[in-house]
Amino acid sequence: MKKILMVLTSVSEIPDTGEKTGYNVAEAAHPWKVFKDSGHFVDFASIKGGQPPHDTVDTDDPIQVAFTEDEATRAGLYNTARVDVVDPEQYDAVYLVGGHGTMWDFPDSEGLQNLVAGVYNAGGVVGAVCHGPAGLVNVEMKNGIHLVNGRKVAAFTNDEEVAAGKDKVIPFFLADRLEEKGATHVSTDVFEEKVVVDERLVTGQNPASAAGVAKEMEKLLAEVIHQEKAEEQHEADALRAEKDAKKAAAAAAAEAEH
Repeated sequence: MKKILMVLTSVSEIPDTGEKTGYNVAEAAHPWKVFKDSGHFVDFASIKGGQPPHDTVDTDDPIQVAFTEDEATRAGLYNTARVDVVDPEQYDAVYLVGGHGTMWDFPDSEGLQNLVAGVYNAGGVVGAVCHGPAGLVNVEMKNGIHLVNGRKVAAFTNDEEVAAGKDKVIPFFLADRLEEKGATHVSTDVFEEKVVVDERLVTGQNPASAAGVAKEMEKLLAEVIHQEKAEEQHEADALRAEKDAKKAAAAAAAEAEH
């Protein structure tokens, strides 16, 4: 079992419009199910801590309903930790949930930048979907290079912003900003699923890509678990061989005395 941290926006209204926003419930719920079904522990954090705002719950989606009714999840979301007090060493993966609010509080959060860089530098997996990659644009690695520099990534596209009617209110186009930071933005048709894996960075284009991002993250985590088990078996075999050698040496010494 691995520990996965899901990070959520703390922005409840779109500036200058007063339109309600928050984290996208579908983008949280579907990955949550993938992670839970795989036996992993899921925790929650947000930019400001406390109970993060969310957008509309689709009651026709049983996974969203299960997510909102799960007691452990409700408890975790009731009082999330602030990202700037989270220890990245406690998590094997971090997943940035989208929602338009992320465009205002994810990019300049030093706590989030440190968290993402810390998890990745330690060999962990980083995932983000839709507007969640807004939390990647300013992340620098320990060598001073941006995390997305030279990588292929997916995120909400310019055309999708226009289709959603948000192109005039967002502070920047996410796809363009990622490319300004050295990424290659990879996309498909508007609102169609697109998931991109580049080493231990997994990104998705829109809500339809959320479960796919989680599944690819799960594959990477499974590889880590397999490697850890192989290393444990190697250590166990080495210890057993050492004990057998000591027994053989002791037996040989005893036989020599006689």
